[in-house]
Amino acid sequence: MIRQLSNIDEDVLKELFKRRTSIESVMGSVKLVADDVRSNGDAAVKKYTKQFDGVDIESLEVTEDEIYNAEELIDYETIGHLEAAIENIQAFHALQLPSTETWLTEIYPGIRLGQKYTPLSRIGAYVPGGMGSYPSSALMLVIPARVAGVPEVIACTPPRKDGSIHPLTLTALDMAGADRIFKVGGVQAISAMAYGTGTIPKVEKIVGPGNIYVTAAKMYVRDSVEIDMPAGPSEIVVIADEGANPVFIAADMIAQGEHDVNAMSILLTTSRLLADAVENEIAVQTAKAARKEIIEKASKGIYVVKDLESAAEVCNFIAPEHVEIMVRDPLSVLNRVKNAGTVYVGEYAPVAAGDYASGANHVLPTGGYAKTFSGMNTMQFIKTTSIQVIDREGLEGIKDTIIALANIEGFDAHARSVAKRFE
Repeated sequence: MIRQLSNIDEDVLKELFKRRTSIESVMGSVKLVADDVRSNGDAAVKKYTKQFDGVDIESLEVTEDEIYNAEELIDYETIGHLEAAIENIQAFHALQLPSTETWLTEIYPGIRLGQKYTPLSRIGAYVPGGMGSYPSSALMLVIPARVAGVPEVIACTPPRKDGSIHPLTLTALDMAGADRIFKVGGVQAISAMAYGTGTIPKVEKIVGPGNIYVTAAKMYVRDSVEIDMPAGPSEIVVIADEGANPVFIAADMIAQGEHDVNAMSILLTTSRLLADAVENEIAVQTAKAARKEIIEKASKGIYVVKDLESAAEVCNFIAPEHVEIMVRDPLSVLNRVKNAGTVYVGEYAPVAAGDYASGANHVLPTGGYAKTFSGMNTMQFIKTTSIQVIDREGLEGIKDTIIALANIEGFDAHARSVAKRFE
């Protein structure tokens, strides 16, 4: 259905663009599982793997033989495509590294301030799986950590019904550089990496997308481990004017819809003619889609706005995972878009390009979290530490300010720690 969006009121927007899923709705059950894994380790992990995945796992860790056998099942052409994607992902994420490991600059005579960069020691990558295979997610999680210099990367991914990991996912994890791989998914995997078990080591940060239970688990364990971002059902907002191609727009909206019945696809356009054309094209393309039943249930909305400034304003309110800009003057719109996981510019820049091969990362904040969270990037795996090199001249130049402010706050010992140096 096409709507005219003339009143850009926050209450109206809240109702129109309300997400279908809520982390709070599953947090109770997530806590029970996470607390059990925290207390009982491997035994709890195996119990919930049997309960939720229907798999009785004896050994949680993937062996070298299993990796070798998986790679033998992958044809050379597919290996070549994985290698091409790896090369692009490595190149893009290397550009995000700081230009130097440590820097110092004099900001005042006798005072040099700077920063040093240190990669995290061990991170955990969660790759969705089970019945499906998502080798692209394996690449998007492990490669940035390796580029950042993380010395140990472990990965968890759900097993199939026979207890194995899909050969493509396993091969991608190995090619990307994962050190250890575990046949565990869901809340039990997040909990195991957060708290550590007899087999699965505790990590410093957990990264990776998942369903609402995985997202809720990541939020719950933040007292013990850092996470990348909340990541839920896929989202896209397309901003288009009258010159955009309705076939391309419909194709991209449908592409996000095939992920999940809770996915959200939105078109914001200044043209009623384009809106009508896209609506018709969505119906035509959906009828031919392999995942037709999922696409039909996913949320889709077409909104006609008065101008592109309004479109950008609505987009910033939604704060979607993906934004596509298909207008005559894309730079003017790009500069107005502030809340988005990633932005694609031009009619030949579909979300699928970033999902697989352009090199940018596809692990992105959803559910409106793009207002405050960044997408996956190299710096997610690097700590910054400030450095302060101060000599007598430098301290003398700021001592009166330090002593005065310390006394104002009632910290006499702070003030004396400076004054003593000049008595």
